[in-house]
Amino acid sequence: MTTDSPQNISTAEQEHADLCRQLHHHNQLYHGLDKPEISDAEYDQLMQRLLQLEKTFPQLASDDSPSQRVGSTPLDSFTSVNHASPMLSLENAFGADDLRDFDARLKRFLARDEEIEYLCEMKLDGVAVALTYESGQLVRGATRGDGSRGEEITQNVRTIGAIPLRLQNNFPQQLEVRGEIYMELAAFRKLNEQRREEGETTFANPRNVTAGSLRQLDSKLTASRPLTISCYGIGAISDNEPQSHSELLEILQNWGLKVNLDTFKVATNIEAVIERYEELLGLRDQLPFEIDGMVVKVNSRELQQELGEKSRTPRWAIACKFPPRQEQTVLESVRYQVGRTGAITPVANLRPVNVSGVTVSSASLHNWDEIERLGIRIGDTVIVERAGDVIPDIVKVIREQRSGGEQEIPEPTECPACGSPVSREEDEVVPRCQGLSCPAQLKESLKHFCARGAMDIEGLGDRIIDQLLRLELVKSVADLYRLQKEQLFEFERMGDKLAEKLLTAIDASKQRPLERFLFGLGIRHVGSHTAKLLSRQFGSLDALSAAGQEQLLSIHEIGPQVAESVTRFFADSNNQQILAQLQQLGVAPIATEQPRGDKLQGKVFVFTGALEKFSRKDGAALVEAQGGRASGSVSKKTDYVVAGPGAGSKLAKAEQLGISVLDEEQFLVLVDKEGDNA
Repeated sequence: MTTDSPQNISTAEQEHADLCRQLHHHNQLYHGLDKPEISDAEYDQLMQRLLQLEKTFPQLASDDSPSQRVGSTPLDSFTSVNHASPMLSLENAFGADDLRDFDARLKRFLARDEEIEYLCEMKLDGVAVALTYESGQLVRGATRGDGSRGEEITQNVRTIGAIPLRLQNNFPQQLEVRGEIYMELAAFRKLNEQRREEGETTFANPRNVTAGSLRQLDSKLTASRPLTISCYGIGAISDNEPQSHSELLEILQNWGLKVNLDTFKVATNIEAVIERYEELLGLRDQLPFEIDGMVVKVNSRELQQELGEKSRTPRWAIACKFPPRQEQTVLESVRYQVGRTGAITPVANLRPVNVSGVTVSSASLHNWDEIERLGIRIGDTVIVERAGDVIPDIVKVIREQRSGGEQEIPEPTECPACGSPVSREEDEVVPRCQGLSCPAQLKESLKHFCARGAMDIEGLGDRIIDQLLRLELVKSVADLYRLQKEQLFEFERMGDKLAEKLLTAIDASKQRPLERFLFGLGIRHVGSHTAKLLSRQFGSLDALSAAGQEQLLSIHEIGPQVAESVTRFFADSNNQQILAQLQQLGVAPIATEQPRGDKLQGKVFVFTGALEKFSRKDGAALVEAQGGRASGSVSKKTDYVVAGPGAGSKLAKAEQLGISVLDEEQFLVLVDKEGDNA
């Protein structure tokens, strides 16, 4: 597919319609049916082309465009909306006897002796929503609220890939569908791991993060969360009324809605329902998502209508809850785990206890804010719960059982893995280690150091790094420069030519620009842009390492957080040793060329459109040579927008904000550069 901008709106409309059709189709295959036809990279390419078209022609960005998946302008608040019919609560049952009583009540009400057919479904532990479609297009999403009225969360549900923006295959003109939005356990664990590494508070369980994600006023945050949905019923429908609930689910799936059909099962009588309940209870811990029971519904839609409802619950459905997964035990000690970015988190060692069939001997304490909230101490009697995380959570301390010998849980002052000093910044909930030789961080440190944007050591990827660590050939980034060809022959599928090529790439990396070396060191809060600022200001590693916080804070764009992180990194004796070793081994970063002037000091430029006299990269270099900075997006902090032919949304935003707009000639005059020499 071409990536050139279309020449007219007619061509753009045709391409946009085709892209929308393809993306809707692939969304349904991936999220609804788990049968993707294309790779993630191919999908991303289609989406990027769609976004490019909508930037050039904003009028193409309709409400049902797949671009709505990325979020839109934040709301000031949620509005309240009425449901087509009440979203009723369910009565609870707690085992076989309660289910038999439920069946007997229905038979008495219906005055019938013959068996009732039921639909059994897993009770997902998520958030119930109502989705309204008109003429096949999603027009509204709402929370359950009080059952009659809920909060409108349309912008947020549009970002969830499993929710179709447009229905397919003979859909009704009006439809309100009910579903449960939830987060799968693997996605929840990954999200919590990312938050731990970033020093943020982790979430207690998938339901909490799901509920919070749906109530975000900024839908871009919702879009960043891995939510999905399972549709289980309808609140209103204009036609195509099915005869049974199981048939309804199949029809919903045919319309493109996600229905976990394999989680539903038709039971011919109440004893079959009880068998299914016992089966799910046994499968509970093997499922990829949290369930807290089973919902039982009369399958016949006609009988559902005949049974009707009581004040707040339908007569024809009941939720049979599972036993709680909590037990009492003792916190015997605490150990500290070091994550790949140096985040240190506390884990409780528990007196082993059986929790719903599984022996639990450890539980997450998350961070020291959580320890303070719980008021927990070593030796405490605690309630532990198996929730959605990798290891269980402590949910309560039984203070009444304290003996007086309990001990407070100290925050570490040095890394348990390498002994380097650790510190905790004001806005973070965990302390961190910044040791370059920390074994707990070594693999990720090596990958980052060798990456293209850093030292660019071609061939040193995951497979080679894993073998270096397995053979214990590397204990810090400095050891990369000590490698000998004979050592590499111990690797799988390593011949003479490949070994020589790898060593040549390592040797070539000894003279990379200082900014890339700084970025490769993985200093906390120092990304590629900050590394460039520091390298241009100080010119050498020695000068930077000797700089104090006040000197760093005098640099435009360097704040207290970065200044403290940089000085702490260079003050660490372990890091000093590694840097000295790198120097002895011939690693000599090339001093960064200093700005030739400062007339653009602190000025922010954005380049847009099809520039003809110079590339965007060249333009950025000209700006940086005069002390300015190039950015990829327009904001209130932007000073100039340099616009070439075909400039679209960035130019429009600049004009809206009153930002100075330059053409290429005006820009070249500003930087004292003749067009022919640019």
